[in-house]
Amino acid sequence: MSYLKMAQRNLWRNKRRTAITISSIFFAILLAIVMRSFQLGSYSLMIRNAIEQYYGHIRVQHPDYADDPSLENTFEYDERLLENISMIPNVKTVTSRLETFALASSGNITKGVLVLGIEPESEKRFSNPEHFLVRYRLTQDALDRLEKINALTAQTREVILAYLGESFTNSAKLVRIFEDEQVSADELYRVLDATKVKGRFLREADSGVVISSRLATYLNVSIGDSLIMLSQGYQGASAAGVFPILGIIRIPNPDLDSRMVYMPLALAQNFTYSPNRIAYFAINLYNTSDEMQKATTYSIQVRIADNELEVKTWQNLNRVLVQQIESDNQSGKAFLFLLYIVVFFGIYGTVIMMVHERMHEFGVLVAVGMNKLRLALTVVLEMLIMAFIGIALGYLVGLPVIHYYQIHPIRLTGEMAKMMMDMGFEPLMPMAPFGAYVVWQGVSILVMVMLACLYPIRKIIRFKVVDAIKR
Repeated sequence: MSYLKMAQRNLWRNKRRTAITISSIFFAILLAIVMRSFQLGSYSLMIRNAIEQYYGHIRVQHPDYADDPSLENTFEYDERLLENISMIPNVKTVTSRLETFALASSGNITKGVLVLGIEPESEKRFSNPEHFLVRYRLTQDALDRLEKINALTAQTREVILAYLGESFTNSAKLVRIFEDEQVSADELYRVLDATKVKGRFLREADSGVVISSRLATYLNVSIGDSLIMLSQGYQGASAAGVFPILGIIRIPNPDLDSRMVYMPLALAQNFTYSPNRIAYFAINLYNTSDEMQKATTYSIQVRIADNELEVKTWQNLNRVLVQQIESDNQSGKAFLFLLYIVVFFGIYGTVIMMVHERMHEFGVLVAVGMNKLRLALTVVLEMLIMAFIGIALGYLVGLPVIHYYQIHPIRLTGEMAKMMMDMGFEPLMPMAPFGAYVVWQGVSILVMVMLACLYPIRKIIRFKVVDAIKR
């Protein structure tokens, strides 16, 4: 305890030196955990948007479907098989889907779309698309109606034009945009009334479709309009139909949001002349760690062994996304490594300065009988106390920042947002929740401090008392 007290007293004999060392550690730990949290949070967002809301963590499908996702490589729906998979402990939800491609048109506009036949109730449990149902849309028609009745000021018109084509799943986000521009309450009410969308999600017996928001904007269609679709059905049959639009969904993944058409599974089977056939079972898990995913995949393989089907994980189905994440992860680690090199040499320089300033003090202490090893231990304790203070302050400031931006992610705008959407990602920057990565940043700093302590230990053990006292 006497060594610890001595170390504490020595720290504040040179307050400037102590403050510099603690500050370098504080900023290093703060920058490291914030940067790493943003990076891991973006990976979680990618996986959530692309995997949990569409692909699923695991799929059960025909062996040839991955290479040739056509209706010829679908299989007969087996309810008993679905129930067996659902009984596996780590399986959260299972849904059956029929997937195909088609040309969708409205008026003179045509676009290739992804048609997804779903079981509405099962899909609600799987990806909850109903949660993303569009309630408000800033369209040209809405703007024309408001201008016709002279319900707009120039300022409000500019706001609408800036966000023209945007869709909103609730009024709160739309209200926030206009409140930031200080639009009056009466005018805001008229905008909300004019832009409201009265759509709904699919039901089992529906003969209509629900389409994605960007697709609706591209085709210039709204609720109640008809969508004409042309495709190729099962075994070469021609597939064509006219379907009323029942709802519009804003899918977080920009790539899917620009081309998705949902329809009830029975209607999709009828449209493609593939009765009782599905493309795959999509499965989401409770525990998504690598070990649990491998164990669950094996359990599924055992249960489908007699059906000549195969199990694919989301990593198998999304190699491009996995490579993007891995590449970005390695670059992030390289940046952290460079940051820690800079911080290490900053700490090391401070240690060298401290040792050379105190050589006379060390010589006097040893001359009056203090053991060199005990003196070295005291100096090491000083460094460790400064490291713990810096790490604690970094956590004290960093963790609330992480918590806030995990709940309220940064929404990118302008060219950066456009670049993110072109890559198929939602323009958001969320933070990952507190995890092992936070602890490891502190451990890394402690390791660097211990390495820096090697210099004073070596210097103290080897110095000559007479030479030190003469300084």
